[in-house]
Amino acid sequence: MQVIPVLDLLDGHVVRAVRGERNAYRPIQSRLTAASEPLTIARALLEASGARTLYIADLGAILRRGAHLATLAELRTALPGVELWLDAGFTDYASMHTLLAQLDAPAPPSSHLAPLVPVFGTESLHDINALHAAQTAGLAPILSLDQRAGQLLAAAALDRSPAWWPSRVIAMTLDQVGSYAGPDLASVERIRAQAPARTTVIGAGGIRDRDDLAAAASSGASAWLVASALHDLQIDFAQRASA
Repeated sequence: MQVIPVLDLLDGHVVRAVRGERNAYRPIQSRLTAASEPLTIARALLEASGARTLYIADLGAILRRGAHLATLAELRTALPGVELWLDAGFTDYASMHTLLAQLDAPAPPSSHLAPLVPVFGTESLHDINALHAAQTAGLAPILSLDQRAGQLLAAAALDRSPAWWPSRVIAMTLDQVGSYAGPDLASVERIRAQAPARTTVIGAGGIRDRDDLAAAASSGASAWLVASALHDLQIDFAQRASA
C-alpha cells in the first residue's frame, strides 16, 4: 500500500482538514515539526512516509480565493525528485493550462522542477473533456470522485458512467478526511467494481493506523492519501516496510 502524504493550503497556511468542513480548517499543528512553513512541512511529511509523491490541495484556488502560486513554485523548485499531484479547483482544461503555465513561467529553462500532475475534482469540474485533453498533452491527469454522505459532489451535470475516467481515480470521501473514523473501504470497492480493468483506484481519508492501511490494501486500493495520522505520529513506517 503506497501512502501519499497530503498538504492542504488555505490563506497562506498549511491547514488540518476536518471532514471537508473548510470553515473549520485551522493552521496545522504537527508532531513532525514545530515549523509552519509549507516547504518544511512538506519535507517532514515526505520523510515520515518515505513517499516520492505529494498530494497538494490548493484550497485557496478551489474556493476561488486565489491560488498559492508562490508556495507552489517554491515546492516545485525545492522538491525536484517528488511528483506533485495538484488539485487547484480546475473547472476545465483551459483553467488547468493557465495555472500550470503560470507556474512554469518564472523558472529558468535549465531548472529541474518537480513534475506536476493535475487532479480534476468533480466538485469543481465542468467539462469532462478536460481529462482527455490533459491526457493528450502528456499530463497523466487524475480524477477525484468527490463525495459527501454517499453522494457525488458535482459542480455540473457529469456523465455518471466510467467511460471517461482516466487511468487513476481517487475515491475522495470528504466525510472521512481528518476524522479518524476509519477508511471508506466500501466506496473504493464500489468504484473498483465500476471502473475499467485498467483503472487504478486511490483512497483518501480516515486512516488511523497500520491496521487501517492493511484493510485499505485489501479493499483493492493501490494507494491512500494520508495527512492527520502522519502529523500525529500514528503510523510506524519503520515497521511498515517490513510488514
